[in-house]
Amino acid sequence: MAWNEPGSNGNKDPWGGGNRGNNQGPPDLDEILANLQKKFSGLFGGGSSSSASSSGGGLGMGLVIALILGLWAATGFYKVEEAERGVVLRFGAHVATTEKGLHWHWPAPIESVEKVNVAERRQIPYKATVLTQDENIIDLQGTLQYKIDNAEKYLFNVRNPEMSLNHAIESAIRLSAGQSKMDFIITEGRNEIAFRIQRTVQDIVDQYGTGISVIEVNIQDVTPPQPVRQAFQDVIQAREDKQRAINEAEAYRNEVLPKARGAAARILEEADAYEKEVVAKAEGEAERFNKLLTEYSKAPQITRDRLYLDMMESVLNNSSKVMVDVKGGNNLLYLPLDKLMSRGGADKAPSAANLTDTQQRELLQEVTRLRNQQAQGSSRSREVR
Repeated sequence: MAWNEPGSNGNKDPWGGGNRGNNQGPPDLDEILANLQKKFSGLFGGGSSSSASSSGGGLGMGLVIALILGLWAATGFYKVEEAERGVVLRFGAHVATTEKGLHWHWPAPIESVEKVNVAERRQIPYKATVLTQDENIIDLQGTLQYKIDNAEKYLFNVRNPEMSLNHAIESAIRLSAGQSKMDFIITEGRNEIAFRIQRTVQDIVDQYGTGISVIEVNIQDVTPPQPVRQAFQDVIQAREDKQRAINEAEAYRNEVLPKARGAAARILEEADAYEKEVVAKAEGEAERFNKLLTEYSKAPQITRDRLYLDMMESVLNNSSKVMVDVKGGNNLLYLPLDKLMSRGGADKAPSAANLTDTQQRELLQEVTRLRNQQAQGSSRSREVR
């Protein structure tokens, strides 16, 4: 049954218009506002009078609004780390860039903050099949490391900076590989190709204004196409064998040459020493001959005998028995060196330098006696004839 249906029990007017009998007109607007005011005053502790209820309701509404505004304003605080940059946007437009610390901005939906890490080293892998200068196809695989250098450019200048960076990497690889031959790229040219790629990519992203700084480009693998890969591996192995043989030859040369130089220097030193020895000996012999000549001029006979003894000593140094054939005679003379040795107590033939003066005189007398016997034998043989 409707609230205003005739015959209903009581007044069920939801607007609180009271019992108006059978009046079917719309409720009074003033009554509706009064009823709402009463309800709000009751919620916030309204008083008994209508004026107190009106003032209490206004104060409660103000507190609620202030609390809501405070909570809304508190959402505007944000913290930026040391490695980050905070890009403040006001209705989508860039207004400021903040660094590390605690900051505040107008809360949403007025302003928002985009935090960008500018110290993180990011990495993008790449793999490309390119054509070289000598019209060969190779597969390059590696990584590119970069970081964000400018947060504003990174967020606003390019819609998708990573995609643009991938396109730049592919273009740089094709350009750098197209300017070099395959053998150079596969063997010793990796570092140079990586440097070219890095420089080209940096130029491209700078032209786009992406705010990206390329740190390093690494080429991890460079391989020829699958059908000819084994042949290229054989070529590379042969080059490595060649280089190893060269290194071994260099090591052998470095080992042999110092020894040869040392041996040559030793031979030169020995020759120089031999030269000095021979010269010194010759000078000594000459000096000795000059001294001997001086002594000979003073006593020729004694000097001749002494020279004779020295010569006999050098000839008969290792002999203890000597047989002397007298010229013009039939008898052999015997020189008693054994007796002289026993007298001197030596185990070998006496040396003129080691004989005492007495032994030298006895030896000289013995030699003189033998000469006299030889002379007498010669005279007797002439008389008999």
